Amino acid sequence: MNKLTLSALLAAGVLIAAPTYAADVAAGKKIAEGSCADCHGDDGKGDDENPAIAGMPVDKFTKAMVAFQDGTNTKDAQMVKAAKKLNAAQVADVAAYYASLAK
Repeated sequence: MNKLTLSALLAAGVLIAAPTYAADVAAGKKIAEGSCADCHGDDGKGDDENPAIAGMPVDKFTKAMVAFQDGTNTKDAQMVKAAKKLNAAQVADVAAYYASLAK
């Protein structure tokens, strides 16, 4: 099975599983404060070196995280490392938190 097929299957699995888990924005905020804020800022608006993730739709955020987790996107070693520390429920929580922030 090639990487593209595997990535598509993993992404589909996350998206199918997502509705069965009610994401917790408060839990996502706690995770973000301990991991994401160092690069993306407390408000998720990023800077010259790190993209803004505030207001990012849940599905787009989730797909990006899955790509870092499964090796489809290896452009940022720090993101690969951070993403691999999160399980699907945690990704859903963080996605919900950033989606709740204004752009």
